[in-house]
Amino acid sequence: MKIFRLEKSINLPITIEECWEFFSNPNNLKVITPKYMGFDILDLEDTKMYAGQIIKYNVSPLFGLNMKWVTEITHVKKNKFFVDEQRFGPYKFWHHKHKFEIIDGGIKAIDILDYALPLGVVGEFFHPFFIKPKLEEIFKYRKKKLIEIFGKL
Repeated sequence: MKIFRLEKSINLPITIEECWEFFSNPNNLKVITPKYMGFDILDLEDTKMYAGQIIKYNVSPLFGLNMKWVTEITHVKKNKFFVDEQRFGPYKFWHHKHKFEIIDGGIKAIDILDYALPLGVVGEFFHPFFIKPKLEEIFKYRKKKLIEIFGKL
């Protein structure tokens, strides 16, 4: 199984508290996800994020195919980082670390995504043509929305 990595970051002119309040609220994921992905949270406790929290989504990542996605928040360190891992969904493996660092004038939000594709070598063959470009597009959209919401540092 080949594990791919995608790393992205953005500097935002906000406090670490504002950063944590926004990014640790799973409802805000819909705000920074392209509408065509049909992203909807199906089941979420009305509570602060915690390790062990399960979140259920509907998502249409490719070709308009609707699928269920279940993630677990596995690690949380307030104002520092949290990790979500796929339990059921389109990937064979999904580990997404969200890190936050204080910098001059704001924060640096860092995404480190490690993932593996289903279907073995067939899935890996399609990675450079469909999966990687789609993930790049999603993170580009996310960056644009975050700049619209918070401004640019």
